[in-house]
Amino acid sequence: MTSVDAGAGRRPRARKGEGRQLRDEIVAATERLLLATGSSEAVSIRAVANAVGVTPPSIYRHFPDKTALIFEVVDRHFAELEARLDAAIAGLDDPVAALAAAGRTYIEFGIENPEPYRVMFLTRSDETPDEYKYERLAELTCFGTVLGIVQDCIDAGRVRPDAGDAVTVTIGVWARVHGLTSLLVTKPDFPWPGERDQFIAHYMDSCLRGLLVD
Repeated sequence: MTSVDAGAGRRPRARKGEGRQLRDEIVAATERLLLATGSSEAVSIRAVANAVGVTPPSIYRHFPDKTALIFEVVDRHFAELEARLDAAIAGLDDPVAALAAAGRTYIEFGIENPEPYRVMFLTRSDETPDEYKYERLAELTCFGTVLGIVQDCIDAGRVRPDAGDAVTVTIGVWARVHGLTSLLVTKPDFPWPGERDQFIAHYMDSCLRGLLVD
């Protein structure tokens, strides 16, 4: 696949103290190219350098390779997912309603951010930087948030006793919504039975019915 090039005039070498600003501009340009192309493979170091107005070696002063740069962009989307999840459950007193809202938010995030989602959750382990592997996922605020919601459901007697503890149930919920989200991201033209949104609602309802007491 060919890379996208975004030409720009060269900028002067950054003065002392401007390195952080240049780093932020590099990340912002990479994010724009990633969203515009819809493919991390189409984003090259040269294209990013051209977009910022620097030479490729300037990029390597801040990031060891393209993978590290792409995952720096992805980290911003992790933060966006966490913020959207917090907003979705704000004010919901019923833990089951909060769990349903969290699942829908996760799916909607993937649909609206397909390439960042693919990089975040569908990249092979041997192609993922160490700092973004399992430990990073386990530390996500959104994982802890959903874990708390699930524990509230368990404490309220809403979860089937044989479903397991909060960690087990949370991972199971994640697996369910991740499965559908991955299909939506990788097969956007899949012929859904009826309207896609109706299918998503039916799927979420089925997941909850298999988990809850009533």
